[in-house]
Amino acid sequence: MSAQQSIVKESLVVKSKILGREVKYSIYLPSDYGTSRRYPVLYLLHGLGDNETGWTQFGEVKHIADKQTNSGESTPMIIAMPDGGRGWYVNAADGTSRYEDFFINEFIPFIDSTYQTRTEKRYRAIAGLSMGGFGTCIMAMKHPDLFAAAAPLSAGIFTNDEIINMPDENWNGAFSIPYGKNGKGKDRLSEQYKNNSILDIVSKKSTDELKKVRYYIDCGDKDFLIKGNMELHAVLIDKKVPHEFRVRNGIHNWPYWRSALPEVLIFVSESFHQN
Repeated sequence: MSAQQSIVKESLVVKSKILGREVKYSIYLPSDYGTSRRYPVLYLLHGLGDNETGWTQFGEVKHIADKQTNSGESTPMIIAMPDGGRGWYVNAADGTSRYEDFFINEFIPFIDSTYQTRTEKRYRAIAGLSMGGFGTCIMAMKHPDLFAAAAPLSAGIFTNDEIINMPDENWNGAFSIPYGKNGKGKDRLSEQYKNNSILDIVSKKSTDELKKVRYYIDCGDKDFLIKGNMELHAVLIDKKVPHEFRVRNGIHNWPYWRSALPEVLIFVSESFHQN
């Protein structure tokens, strides 16, 4: 008798009233899915320029999750991968796209009502790479009562100096959707920006609030985002927030994120197992 196989379904659709459109997502279901048991959920976010198939195609999520589960290093879990477009998973500056509201108020309830999930906070985690690492921090830090663990990889976190001095082409290409085209220099540090700046959010949050979520932060030593990630690490130290911080040999690419995913699955599994 052959062993049952895990399943990945790509580019399924959820209808969003908040966004006024359909949103695609991909889903990983563990090998014994369909039995009477329910599963914890990992929400896995893609980076800028990718979509809901990023982790399934380039991230090899099925192969890695299967291997981790079969070896017993990770617990069987559902992995939900939504399309986040280019909006950095926040509510847009001009109000046209309320992605954070969609994710929290529609997508999570949709996954819980559609699949055999465990719906308590302790069985829900979030992770992602680059723009998705930023989104991971946004969701976990703004909504700490919803997630047990968060694992941002090569997160798109910039210091204020980096934002102020960023070339216009980079700013407008990457950030015009979430923050608007705010001109140059310090004009970019708008209220909209500060409300969604990970470093600003951490500085304003209480230690008790931040400690509600377990954090695993990982960034390559030669990644162009290392400075912002190190700054996040430093601010969390100052706030006395326990967290895991990893700097490994690597750059901003898929080999790095594929090598990070097994540790992410182990980390979130530990959260799912906590009493």
